[in-house]
Formats: sequence, C-alpha cells, structure tokens
Amino acid sequence: MMNLVEVKFPGLGIDLNVNPVAFTIGNIEVYWYGILIAFALVLSVILAVKHAKGLNFPEGLVYDTILMIIPCAIIGARLYFVACNLEYYTKNPGEIFNLRNGGLAIYGGVILVFIGGLVMCRIRKIPFRELADYCVVYLPLGQAIGRWGNFFNQECFGTNTTLPWGMTSATVESYLRTSPECTTLVSTMPVHPTFLYESLADLAIFFILLYIRKHSKVPFETSCAYFALYGTARFFIEGLRTDSLYIGNTGIRTSQFLSLILVIAALLYIAYARSKKIGKRGFPKKLYAELTEEKKG
Repeated sequence: MMNLVEVKFPGLGIDLNVNPVAFTIGNIEVYWYGILIAFALVLSVILAVKHAKGLNFPEGLVYDTILMIIPCAIIGARLYFVACNLEYYTKNPGEIFNLRNGGLAIYGGVILVFIGGLVMCRIRKIPFRELADYCVVYLPLGQAIGRWGNFFNQECFGTNTTLPWGMTSATVESYLRTSPECTTLVSTMPVHPTFLYESLADLAIFFILLYIRKHSKVPFETSCAYFALYGTARFFIEGLRTDSLYIGNTGIRTSQFLSLILVIAALLYIAYARSKKIGKRGFPKKLYAELTEEKKG
C-alpha cells in the first residue's frame, strides 16, 4: 500500500485513493497503465473483427495488423520521447531501455505505426489506404482508455484551475513544487485533469471516425480526419500541460508544433481529394478473396 495516493477533486467533494500498481506477482509489480493498454488493444481488436464483415475488410488482416502495431507503437513512442530528451539520454544511455520509469510519446507511436503499416502493405501488396482508413478508427479509442493510466500514475496534468473538476494530490503538489517549469504555479491549488480532457476528446473522435469511415468514399479521408481532429484537441490540451516536451531551447512545445502541421496537412489533403473527386476503390475482388481464404485456412 506504499504507492497509495489520495486524489482530491475539492470542487466536486470527491476523494479517491489511487494506486498505480494493480497487483504484484512475486516481486513484479503490474501497473494499471499496462493493464489499460492491454485492455484497449483487446477491445480494439474485438471491435475491428466485429465490424470487418459489414465493411468488406478481411478479418484475418486485423490480426496481422495488431501484430505489427504493438512493437511499432512501443518503439516509436519511446524513440520520439528519447529524441526529445536527447541530452539526458546521451549521458544516460542505459536508461533508453528502461520503460518502467515512463517516457512514451503518443505521436511517436502513431507515426511508426503508419510507417510499419505502409511497409507491411508494400510487402504483401495490399492497398495501404484501405488498411489505414479501416484501422485508424480504433486508435483514438485506445488512446481514450490508455489516458486513464496517466490518472493512476498521477501524471500528464495541467496548470492551476478554479474549475470545479480541478484535481490535486500529494504527487501533483510535489511535482509543482519541484519542477523548474512550474515556478509560477501554486502547488496547493487544484490543476486541470488534462488526462480526462484528452480521454473525452479521443472518445468523441472515435465515434466521429466510425461515421466518416462508413460514409466516406475518399481514400485516406478517415485517416486525415483523425489527424485533424486529434491534432486540434491535442494542440489546445497540450497548452495546459506542465510536462510538455520542447523543441530544443525554443520554448515551442513539440506536440503543439506537430499537431499544427498535421491539422493543416490533413485539411489540405481532404480539400484537394474532394475537389478532384478522388474515389475510394476498396480491395480488389481477387485480393479480398485471397485474404479471406488466408483467414479460413
């Protein structure tokens, strides 16, 4: 029980006891963060398989994709974080592989997942647009669930707020008191629960993408909608956070800068594709049959 933290929402009159460790197996601690990520993956696969038949997507390709996503997401998220903290990891190279101390960045995982998907599609001669537009829908669902791991760890919170859902805990107070980036903040005041903001935004994006995927006939429109919607949400939420990664010593938040680029690029592509009336062809019948037979075999 040494990891138990009391989390308070004074404006709502809510006090919760939170432990980042769900249980232990011998001397190994199993964190809620890992459990939530695993649950997000399983739920996403279940839904993707369930939706596959109605959208003419090969069910077996869902399983192939998840096997590619898992390592790409972890490696990409870690590489992005390390790259943004290069000075520290250059001096402490052994810490690069120490994931138990945290240090994963969502954008890095997303980028490498898309690259991995493209490589997989090139090798197997599968239309990347179909894979990307089908699978991207479940990405914000996984993010919505995964963000609650930040709550159990008491991390990824924002600046001070007087809003009724402001949150505080001993972990929050300690961070605000000792972090060089938080000298203007009051450690005893509640902060924005930015993990909650992003979780709710991601959940809304998931349902919006379900609708777009069902009705869109433009290739990559669903994928671009994800980048536009998530990029917009992340841009504003990132501005509230106290633990942002920065581009060198510029004071520019990396995720805000990347979000802005992705939003602009996504909207420009959607406008271009619609103006040119680029149509979505779907899987060629022969390829679809082959992929479906693979699953049966």
